[in-house]
Amino acid sequence: MEKQFEEEVQRTVAFLKAGKTILYPTDTIWGVGCDATNSKACEKVYIAKKRPTTKSLIVLVDSIERLNDYVVNVPAIAYDLIKAAKKPLSIIYTEGKNLAKNVSADKTVCIRVVEHDFCKEVIRQLGKPITSTSANLSGQPSALTYNDISEEMKQSVDYTVQLYHDVMARPKSSTIIRLFEDNTFTIVRN
Repeated sequence: MEKQFEEEVQRTVAFLKAGKTILYPTDTIWGVGCDATNSKACEKVYIAKKRPTTKSLIVLVDSIERLNDYVVNVPAIAYDLIKAAKKPLSIIYTEGKNLAKNVSADKTVCIRVVEHDFCKEVIRQLGKPITSTSANLSGQPSALTYNDISEEMKQSVDYTVQLYHDVMARPKSSTIIRLFEDNTFTIVRN
């Protein structure tokens, strides 16, 4: 791994382990996140975004195999949907587990298997999932690139990842679907 990449991963993981919030690139748009198993850190994300706690956070995992660690019952169709997805896909499952209680406003959990190299490596080295919510104050338009992120948002997190500031990979939020135990689903956001 490139030295700068590896050093940035290690720095980011150290902040996450310390219960801090981060501003970071994802496989969609820039996000605000923390260790998804740390309630105090999740609370800091809500505060940073001025986001009502009635709106759940997306959780990112590094591999499809990790779904069973954080979802009570993963319907079989979930694996097919993730493998067939041509763009980032976040899935709302009926019930989460092993996550901070305040990640979700109810017992459901929204999880995306991330494809971004940096995110994957951070999550892998942390050994836990991270939260992801768009890098904008609640109610404001999503920042599609690093340069679109407001100064107020940048100042409200504990650490900003120092890579990918000039990159516009896929400046669009993920598709979100709600998956039900009977293998049916509805599209929440396309």
